[in-house]
Amino acid sequence: MVDLLVMLAAIPVAALGGAAFLDAVLGAAQRLRLPRMLVATTIAAFATSSPEFAVSSLAALAGRPEIGLGDALGSNVVNLGLILGLALLYGAMAAHFEAFKRDFALALAVPGLTLLLALDGSLSRADGTLLLVLFAVWMILVTRQALGHRRGGVAESDPAPSPVRIWLLLAAGLGGLLLAGRLFVSGASGLAATLGVSSYLIGVTVVALGTSLPELVTMLLSRLRGHDDVGLGTLLGSNLFNGLAIVGTAAAIAPIRAPLAGVTAALAFGALTVVMVVPRAGRLSRRRGVSLLAAYAAFVIVSAVPAA
Repeated sequence: MVDLLVMLAAIPVAALGGAAFLDAVLGAAQRLRLPRMLVATTIAAFATSSPEFAVSSLAALAGRPEIGLGDALGSNVVNLGLILGLALLYGAMAAHFEAFKRDFALALAVPGLTLLLALDGSLSRADGTLLLVLFAVWMILVTRQALGHRRGGVAESDPAPSPVRIWLLLAAGLGGLLLAGRLFVSGASGLAATLGVSSYLIGVTVVALGTSLPELVTMLLSRLRGHDDVGLGTLLGSNLFNGLAIVGTAAAIAPIRAPLAGVTAALAFGALTVVMVVPRAGRLSRRRGVSLLAAYAAFVIVSAVPAA
């Protein structure tokens, strides 16, 4: 009962934190005179990926980098399979491929590259450094795009929020989302253990979902408030941050033993869900959401087999 109450307590905390965080992202885009999609892919995505970054870095420093690897790869499947799938059940979503084709191409290439690096059964410090270099190159491209947009952009007529207000909303919103994620993981882990669910399956589902709670709330609130580009940009950017910065940092701190079967499954489903994000006629349909949820369910089943 206590575990269930802890999980329920996470819901209002996540709702309040998500609302403040979304307002901060929209305010930052207006203040910086940048497209909301660009701000969501970078600032929002990096902020919502902070739980994965904390888990990965602390685990690597403690000599257990495999935990961070599993969390990062599992969270990528959660982002597009579960979160986007749930969001599309609300209704079809407008999605213009031109707006995110560069990030899509990179999000599709990263799982393939990671699999090649892991074929020897591990991710070395050199492998981690390579991933971090690719992340830096992506950031340079994003920065150039942002500067070009600002030079050619036109200032909006509506007054932008003050920087102080944006930072306060960002801090309060992210703090609420992180607290909600911690409450969810704690309550769900205790409940799953009571029911006799395996620890591996708890990690693949509960921990990955808990650390992805900021993305989930941001996506759902973006849909409800008509900012679909913010939600989709946050998910794609989060996947890139997870696959390049987080896995790269963990491997650079300590070489990661990467069991080929488990890593291949996570990377394969991660790539599959990216492919399924390609819009048709400028939209993602509710049927696509059902397919994404089916892919996530298949990932959980495949991941649970070794733990059975």
